[in-house]
Amino acid sequence: MMNICVIGTGYVGLVSGVCFSDIGNKVTCVDIDENKINNLKKGIIPIYEPGLEELVLKNINKKQLFFTTELEEAMEDADIIIIAVGTPPKENGDADLRFVEAVATSIGKHLTDYKVIVTKSTVPVGTGKWIKGIIEKEAGHSNFDVASNPEFLREGSAIYDTMNMERAVIGVESEKAKDVLTKLHEPFQTNIVVSDIETAEMIKYAANAFLATKISFINEIANICELVGADVTKVAEGMGYDNRIGKAFLAAGIGYGGSCFPKDTNALISIAEKAGYNLRIVKDVENVNANQRFRIYDKVKEAFGGDIKEKKLAVLGLAFKPNTDDMRAAPSLDIIPKLQEEGANVIAYDPVASKNAHKEIPNLQTVDSYEQAVQDADAAIVLTDWKEFKDMDLHALKGKLKQPIIIDGRNMFTLDLMEELGFYYSSIGRKTVKGN
Repeated sequence: MMNICVIGTGYVGLVSGVCFSDIGNKVTCVDIDENKINNLKKGIIPIYEPGLEELVLKNINKKQLFFTTELEEAMEDADIIIIAVGTPPKENGDADLRFVEAVATSIGKHLTDYKVIVTKSTVPVGTGKWIKGIIEKEAGHSNFDVASNPEFLREGSAIYDTMNMERAVIGVESEKAKDVLTKLHEPFQTNIVVSDIETAEMIKYAANAFLATKISFINEIANICELVGADVTKVAEGMGYDNRIGKAFLAAGIGYGGSCFPKDTNALISIAEKAGYNLRIVKDVENVNANQRFRIYDKVKEAFGGDIKEKKLAVLGLAFKPNTDDMRAAPSLDIIPKLQEEGANVIAYDPVASKNAHKEIPNLQTVDSYEQAVQDADAAIVLTDWKEFKDMDLHALKGKLKQPIIIDGRNMFTLDLMEELGFYYSSIGRKTVKGN
């Protein structure tokens, strides 16, 4: 058993801390938000993540998981201190390291004996050494190691991704830190990649930028498919059987959102520019992604001959992906205001993200079920591929809609089925089914 202090209780910190406790470690999670900590002690979770509440309560009851606002207390017996605070983007694309700097300063003030201090937040290359300098200055000694251990979690399946991690990347400067972090990850029976700190920091950015590139690439192929009469789902299937390419991240749609890809691609562009390099591919990936979401707007206009004024449009899905309530960089944030500007009456439904969506689109009208949203609507617009939407009774849906029109940004249904049911069905990278 190891004693671990995790600083920050967002997606990364909370999920990592809970999972480390579940494999038998004593974990204390620290946050400056007293209300959040008090709620966590009762098992009240600040984010929507399937299975997380149950795992928190389980490990609180086993006395392996603790929550506090007192950093000094949490650090006292810790073998490892994990920094997992937010690194939001600045206006110029740089990662904002204010929270990391504040935490490093606080750690230094309370550091009395040897610890391995690990950055799990996504930070620019060189941040580890910068953190080391801050801590050394505040502590007045160098009896500690810094390390980088980036996370590779997907929102909505973060617990599974931690407990079944494909690899653990460990960036270290000493054998002692390597041994400590290797021991921490041994129960996961995963591939362990050991490198220097700068390389570990770069691995995270490179991985996310490559995945974002696959998404933008298949979306560009989808746009060509529509022009030449090809079907992007079959194109992706044919590509995916090639082991050099793989099937993952080849689902054409309206682009990526969330907390990682937009932030990390912009940060990598900024890192490259500061190093004197023009990262052209990733810049284009970002531009393609920014434009892709508006394909839905164009398709809605096309369905109604260019005029959507006073049309009732049922938007199904608000979060950037299913199984999360995260609205950061969600396509809906750009699409819905654009539809409203054209005079459309938008009624939206999302299983869990409506509350967060209202913070971003104050005038948004939401309802409590997709059935309510589509009742007497002129069209249904799918922006998030929740299972609830995939399982909809399409016969009943057709009866509720004023016009049998579905604009699908996630390619949830087959063209044959839509044609059989008599829908006007416009999706991404496939021919438009005109209906009866």
